[in-house]
Amino acid sequence: MTGSLYEEVQHFYGRQMRHLDEGTVTEWAATFTEDGVFAANARPHPQEGRSAIEQGAREAAARLAAAGVQHRHWLGMLEVAEQPDGTVLAKTYALIIATPEGGSAAVHLSCRCEDQLVRVAGELKVRHRQVYRDDLPA
Repeated sequence: MTGSLYEEVQHFYGRQMRHLDEGTVTEWAATFTEDGVFAANARPHPQEGRSAIEQGAREAAARLAAAGVQHRHWLGMLEVAEQPDGTVLAKTYALIIATPEGGSAAVHLSCRCEDQLVRVAGELKVRHRQVYRDDLPA
């Protein structure tokens, strides 16, 4: 792994999480491959395909907006490993900070994430994301 790959992955996550937190879910979903998978130990079945991932994000954004809550995703402790097949394994810890309108910010969730990243037309995209919430069994 080179420093430039690490920096590229950091930049990718910065853009991706900003899209999610700002509610630009179409742009956020576009950071996944067309056949991308979003799996989480909080859900019985993964979301498969970019359109399903986008729909899930759109529904979550609508729930947060209706509740008057702003989420911010903070990713840290990034580990990046280029695989022999050219894919990139990225592992992070994620804190989701919730701020109700007129209220105080608080950590809502703590998770660890594992992404398989691939290049599509020269850009990093998530092929498979696995999220493990710390408050649930893995």
